Amino acid sequence: MELSKFLLPEAVIADAKAGSKKRVLQDAARRAAEVYHLPESKVLAALQARELLGPTGMGNGVAIPHARLPDIEHVCGVFMHLETPVDFSAVDRKPADLIFVLLAPESAVTDHLKSLARVSRTLRNEATCQKLRSTRDAAALYAILLENERSQAA
Repeated sequence: MELSKFLLPEAVIADAKAGSKKRVLQDAARRAAEVYHLPESKVLAALQARELLGPTGMGNGVAIPHARLPDIEHVCGVFMHLETPVDFSAVDRKPADLIFVLLAPESAVTDHLKSLARVSRTLRNEATCQKLRSTRDAAALYAILLENERSQAA
């Protein structure tokens, strides 16, 4: 599943000023509510519940908080580049500054896993992460995230 199928440009936040994991999840839920017209409180509750199951910090400064909700029709995402990294309990103990929040319908297990795999592949690419960290512009962040997608289509 391609990132462009579940990440809109308006869902990219550059230089987010969240100082804690709780604030990151709150800001992501708020943006998901604004962009995708989702119930903010339910998004936040689902993300917080998922975090209780285990850390979503992937290492190398990346975290992928994710949750499934009954109230949504398709997979959607919010990307945040944090001004100051936040602890997401990654195995390498490095705080995360690149956050990709993924939301999926409760019934869409396969789509959820495919989109999670796509995000993970994208953010495991060291060159991509370096580019993401080098910009403070939301449009540029979106373009960088979709770079691999475009090169594969060419």
